[in-house]
Amino acid sequence: MTGKRSFSFKVAVLLAVLILVLIAPLAAHAQQTVHVVRRGETLTGIAARYGTSVQAIMNANRLRNANFIWVGQRLIIPGRGSGGGSGGGASGGIHVVQRGEILARIAARYGTTVQAIVKANGLRNANFIYVGQRLIIPGKGGGGGGGSGGGGGSAGKWIEVDLSSQRTYARQGNAVVRTMVVSTGIARYPTPVGSFRIYSKYRSVAMSGPGYYLPGVPHTMFFYRGYALHGTYWHHNFGHPMSHGCINLTKADAAWLYSWAPVGTLVKIHW
Repeated sequence: MTGKRSFSFKVAVLLAVLILVLIAPLAAHAQQTVHVVRRGETLTGIAARYGTSVQAIMNANRLRNANFIWVGQRLIIPGRGSGGGSGGGASGGIHVVQRGEILARIAARYGTTVQAIVKANGLRNANFIYVGQRLIIPGKGGGGGGGSGGGGGSAGKWIEVDLSSQRTYARQGNAVVRTMVVSTGIARYPTPVGSFRIYSKYRSVAMSGPGYYLPGVPHTMFFYRGYALHGTYWHHNFGHPMSHGCINLTKADAAWLYSWAPVGTLVKIHW
């Protein structure tokens, strides 16, 4: 009996270790949070509140000056211990530029080309990158021509957001693959206009700001600082501006778009 108990105990310990190994990466994803800056706050105070560092927040948001943040600014709060480093391997991802790095060395590290990185990030000068800059790293062979209609990311896929009609279109080249009714930013918190690229994706994040805290925001894809396309469970008033600048999608549309659009996908927002 003693031998059987010892064997059962060892099996239980092994299973516990395997469960921890599998859960750890998911827990790291769940630590992602968005904080909306309030009057009187400083980056030091915000970092202390979330148990992270000023440098980690600066890296996550591409901030150049730790002393310059503004009321209403949306800051991505990384999980503890995510102050820098790279976010991917040779298959692509996000790389945070470190002191002394050059684009040629980064490209060689990930098995891609300088031109591919320049194209994926819309860089005008391959010789000008800065510490803390977040670079999209395309997969091997990612320096090709791409699709028509301004597409990017994967085989000409791109996302169009029409603020005037409150519609978002998933496009493959010039063809519309899916049309989605959305809610964008209200007048006080407008959605940024321009061309961006999805630089990180999270199945679930927490979002907070003046007067609200939203845990478990599903299928979130960040495209500019703390602005994202994401699923919405707290309202159903799609077709009307409702957000603090993000693009609110139905949960079904967000789940579909999350699986369809890879990191690096072009997002064009216009009136």
